[in-house]
Amino acid sequence: MARRTGRGPRPRRRAGESVDPFTLEIIKNSLVAIGDEMFVALQRTSMSTIIYEVLDYATGLTDARGQLITQGNGVTLFLGTLSHAVSYTLQKFGDDLSPGDVIITNDPYTGGGTHLSDVSLIMPVFYGGEIVAFAANKAHWTEVGGKDPGSWTTDATEVYQEGLQFPCIKLFERGTPIDSVVDLIRANVRLPDMTLGDMWAGVAALRVGDRRFRDLCDKYGVKVVKRAIDKLLRDGDLLTRLELRKLPRGEYTAEDFIDDDGIGHGPFPVRVTITVTEDEFRVDFTGTHAQVPGPVNCTMTALVSGVRALYLAITNPGNPVNDGAFRSLRITCPPRTIFSAERPAPVSTYWETMLYVADLIWKAMAPVVVDRLTAGHFLS
Repeated sequence: MARRTGRGPRPRRRAGESVDPFTLEIIKNSLVAIGDEMFVALQRTSMSTIIYEVLDYATGLTDARGQLITQGNGVTLFLGTLSHAVSYTLQKFGDDLSPGDVIITNDPYTGGGTHLSDVSLIMPVFYGGEIVAFAANKAHWTEVGGKDPGSWTTDATEVYQEGLQFPCIKLFERGTPIDSVVDLIRANVRLPDMTLGDMWAGVAALRVGDRRFRDLCDKYGVKVVKRAIDKLLRDGDLLTRLELRKLPRGEYTAEDFIDDDGIGHGPFPVRVTITVTEDEFRVDFTGTHAQVPGPVNCTMTALVSGVRALYLAITNPGNPVNDGAFRSLRITCPPRTIFSAERPAPVSTYWETMLYVADLIWKAMAPVVVDRLTAGHFLS
């Protein structure tokens, strides 16, 4: 029998039916497999060794509202970046998205950015004429311009020295690359073949996610898939809260110092206060040093990603990751700190500071969750 390839909806269950546990489990594992297949597609087509050998990238899917529903293996501390990038895309473009569109962003201060080398690509997944999901990836492109080869600028004093900024703009429209944007990239990087090769690898991974998600809707019906996703998000929340309730209630604090900012300033005190209640895990970075002149600042996206990674380690690391797992997490940080820098603070070496975010939480919580946390990071 010929395999059906049409893209119109074909639900196998009536609208009022719930998702049976067997179908739910199959859809859950299918979503995980889609994230993993996107991951492999990007690795095998990339031009940069930092992507295909170091694996400095992440891939995944969100639902139509921008909630993460699956993420392939890769950089653990990219948890939170994909959903933020999709949410900002929805905020900026709204209904002005079509099948085949690809959005590009690396803005550290909005849109899920970390530093300029980490470039996010986002594609809406359409089924039956409506957006049902988004495919997304974030990868470290070896060269995005800036004053230093390789676009890692250890002595930058403002972001404008660090490379090209993509402020959440369309790279493809209805499946066709926008030549003016591609030409702009080519003209501003030292290794255009490598950079554009990474771009096309990212697009290939998006197309894998788009195709596989639509296949899933073909097989089970879009309404069933949507219901399954909603249930998986609720389950992610429930499973995390069950683990959260096992933690001792109380307030936990930690303090550390970032040695310097790469251009002679420092040390900088960083602080966290964690409050564990029955239903919430509150993380407050009040008292952390202001953003600094050198490029070790990180922005809110990186801060959220660092906190999410540790929260997952403390609560429910064995389950598939989705945004439901973080509904009980509350993060507070004053603006314009070294953890929540704002434009035009330089961010080339942001990951050092993001690791301090993780280490602070480790330091605060280690006495009460000794079985979940390892030793801290070896920072440079």
